[in-house]
Amino acid sequence: MSGTSPSQPAMHENMSDDEFQAYFLDGVSRTFALTIPRLPENLARPVSNGYLLCRIVDTIEDEVTLGSAQKRRYCERFAQVVAGHAPAAPLADELFPLLSEQTLASERELVAAIPRVIRITHGFAPPQQEALAECVATMSRGMAEFQDKDLSHGLKDLRQMGDYCYYVAGVVGEMLTRLFCHYSPEIAAHRSRLMELAVSFGQGLQMTNILKDLWDDHSRGVCWLPQDVFSDCGFALSELRPGHNNPDFVRGFDRLIGVAHAHLRNALDYTLLIPSHETGIREFCLWALGMAVLTLRKIHGNLYFSDSSQVKITRRAVKATILASRLTRGNDTLLKMTFRLAGLGLPAATPAAVLQPRPIDI
Repeated sequence: MSGTSPSQPAMHENMSDDEFQAYFLDGVSRTFALTIPRLPENLARPVSNGYLLCRIVDTIEDEVTLGSAQKRRYCERFAQVVAGHAPAAPLADELFPLLSEQTLASERELVAAIPRVIRITHGFAPPQQEALAECVATMSRGMAEFQDKDLSHGLKDLRQMGDYCYYVAGVVGEMLTRLFCHYSPEIAAHRSRLMELAVSFGQGLQMTNILKDLWDDHSRGVCWLPQDVFSDCGFALSELRPGHNNPDFVRGFDRLIGVAHAHLRNALDYTLLIPSHETGIREFCLWALGMAVLTLRKIHGNLYFSDSSQVKITRRAVKATILASRLTRGNDTLLKMTFRLAGLGLPAATPAAVLQPRPIDI
C-alpha cells in the first residue's frame, strides 16, 4: 500500500481549516472546487465539509476490495462518527489500509484525514451539524442497500431509479437546502417548497450523469437504467451492447432525457426561490443546472453514442455557462428565457414522472 498513513504527519496539518477543505475539494472534485467558493463564506465552509463527508461515503462504496457487508459496516460506522457517537481516528486507521490502488490517491488521503474532517464538522452550529449528519446517515443506508442488488440488467423501474437518485443526490439537495435556510431567514420562508424541489434538482443532475456515463457503467457490469421504461418500448436491457443501432432502446433513452429535463425545470424553480440578491447561491445552483442542460442536449443530439467522451460538454461550453449565469443571475425573466432556449428540442416528460414522494424504504 502506498501513500501516507493516518498515523503519520501529513502536509496539510499546517493548513487552516479553509485551506484544508479547499485542498481536498480540488483533489476530489474540480467542479465543486470551482462552484463552492461562489457561496457566501459562512455557507461555503459547511457546504465544503458536507461534500467531503459525502465523498468519503462514495469512496467506501466504490472500493472494489470491500465486500457488501464490509461496505455496509464501514458506512454505518462513519455515520456514527459524523453524528458524534463514535471516535474518528479508529475508523480511519482501520479503513485506510484496506483501500486499493484503484481508489484515487486523493480519496485515500481524504480517508486518512477523516479525524480532521470530523473536527471541522463538529465545529459548526448544531443545526448545520444535524443537516450534515442526517445526509450522511441517509446516503450511507441507501447506497449500501443498492450495493446488494443485481445491477447488471438495470433497475426495476423508474421509481427505483428515483430512489437511487435520492440516496446519492437528492439527500445532498436536502442538506444544502437546510444549510441555506440556516444561513438566511428569507430563504427559510420557502423551506417546504425548496425541500421538495431539492430532491427533484438532485434527481435531474444524477439522471443526467447516469445517461452520460451509460457505457462507462456498462463496462463495469452495472446499469442504472429502469427496465420498465425500455420494456414499454419493446427493448430488454439484458440485450444492451455498445455499438447497437436499436431504435427501441433509443425511444426509451429519449424518454429518460425528457424526465431528466423535467427535473431540471424544477431545479430552475428552486433557484428562482433564492432571493435575487443572493447572487453567490444562485450562481452555485445555475452552474450545475446549466452544465446539466447542455449535457442533455449533447446526449439528445447523439443518441447512438458509444462512449461518454462523445457527449461530454466542452470547456468552452462550461465557460459559456459561467458567463450566462453571471449575466442572468439577478433577473428571473432572463433566467427563464435562457433555460427555455438551452432546452429547445429536448423531449418533455409528463408531470407524473417528476416530484415523486421521497422514498421511505427500498
